[in-house]
Amino acid sequence: MSALILANVEGAVGVQAAIDAVRSGRSALDAVEAALRVVESDPSVRSVGYGGAPNLLGEVECAASIMCGATLRAGAVGALRGYLHAISVARQVMERTPHVMLVGEGAAMFAAEIGEQKRDLLSDEARADYERWIREHLSADHIAEWPHVPLSRVLWPSADPETAKGTACLLIRAKNGNWGGGISTSGWAYRHPGRLGDSPIIGAGLYVDNRYGAVTCTHIGEMTIRAGTARAATAYLKRGASAEEACREALEDLRSLRGGYLGPVVVHVIDRQGNPFVASIGMEDPEPFWFWWEGMEDAECRGAVVL
Repeated sequence: MSALILANVEGAVGVQAAIDAVRSGRSALDAVEAALRVVESDPSVRSVGYGGAPNLLGEVECAASIMCGATLRAGAVGALRGYLHAISVARQVMERTPHVMLVGEGAAMFAAEIGEQKRDLLSDEARADYERWIREHLSADHIAEWPHVPLSRVLWPSADPETAKGTACLLIRAKNGNWGGGISTSGWAYRHPGRLGDSPIIGAGLYVDNRYGAVTCTHIGEMTIRAGTARAATAYLKRGASAEEACREALEDLRSLRGGYLGPVVVHVIDRQGNPFVASIGMEDPEPFWFWWEGMEDAECRGAVVL
């Protein structure tokens, strides 16, 4: 069975690491982790790891998840501060604990126990962007009292499609036919501290099952949490839908949401035969993604279908 890799635009800088891992015979989970560690270390990716956008108090909180298609085991972390490789911590949650998700102080405690790399994740560029955003979106009175103001009063300006997004995701099938998937993010920029999107939630932002295929989602995680989008798309594959049909059905489910914060969503689906389909709602331009099939020299950039 041919190996393959799908990565979204934020995950692109990690694709070569994934290709190298797969070509050398490493597992799908190894390839996912290797790729996302590259992304987490790259400050040019402004929504993941070091250099990622902070929350409303200027603190970088990261989330990640990883899932094995052969066993359906998964691991995730959320609201993790001070550690560079959230994806590695998530994998060790899966490998070393009876749990699926750890968050906040508990996630940081676990990261310290396993010797994960500590780092101040707020880059100079991200700090400057944050300070500029505060000046532009808060009143003079709020700035004078900052940060001793009720955050709910100043939260909604961050609910902008340009800032309420940003996730690196990869779906990989290794040479042995096993699937793996992973997500890493620093989350919605300037959000309320402790907010979790769909990235660490198995079944919302990520689902991988050798029997049917693999799915990951990006952008407004509040929507995919409500609809269970990644699991729903996998269920459509189980019923015999093609990758395109499953993706379209899952996005149609999102159109039925009423109330709450609604915005753009991108869904990436690969069926068990390795056929990819990526589509979006709430967007005007095609979202780029990268796809590699064993035998290709390099991954090729494609555009998502805009629905």
